[in-house]
Amino acid sequence: MIKLQQDTEGFIRMTRHFPAGAPIIIGFADGSSEECTGRQLNAAYDAAVAEYRTQNHLDAKGFSRSPRKRTDAGIKIEFVRVQPGLAG
Repeated sequence: MIKLQQDTEGFIRMTRHFPAGAPIIIGFADGSSEECTGRQLNAAYDAAVAEYRTQNHLDAKGFSRSPRKRTDAGIKIEFVRVQPGLAG
């Protein structure tokens, strides 16, 4: 069982996918908690990655196809916004 805690801004720290069948308990900032599966949380992570790539004009693999100067490749996200009702 994996336990995660939501911060005051509504995010949990998630840098990778969890096993699909793993039970995960999320403690929310309002004091409530909810159990969900790794599959449900992985879907939220994938949606956050897709949104990040869209907002930053990146392709599906996370690359910018426009000419650019050498910069940090910071295409990895570490925080995912969650809210009660994720499992349902």
